[in-house]
Amino acid sequence: MHQRPTVTLLHPEGLSNAAQYAYAASVAPGARMIFLAGACPLNVDGTTAEVGNVAGQARKALDNMRVALEAAGAGIQDVVFTRVLVASSDRADLHSAWEVVREAFGDHDVPSTLLGVTVLGYADQLVEIEAVAAVVP
Repeated sequence: MHQRPTVTLLHPEGLSNAAQYAYAASVAPGARMIFLAGACPLNVDGTTAEVGNVAGQARKALDNMRVALEAAGAGIQDVVFTRVLVASSDRADLHSAWEVVREAFGDHDVPSTLLGVTVLGYADQLVEIEAVAAVVP
């Protein structure tokens, strides 16, 4: 029996292939949606990890995102969308965070938005990653 995937990533013809992500995603009927708060690069004690290191903070935020996904009964392959926020106006910093995210997601190239922002909520925070996921109960 062939089971339809919960998340289907769409790469429509006629749109640039320069983007390193799918342009859209659809979710199977009956899937349970999971909306994660922005994953921050915080240690368990509340301190900011990897101060001054965009790539290191992206890795820590992804680690924390995986914990939240697991608690909701999901994994990274169940993610439908991400938004990556980087507190910088330097595209090199955005690229640094994005490379970490792309590597973590591998072939599961979910639709994503990458933004440079002025400031994030925690002291010394440079990266935050929002995600939406879906699983079939």
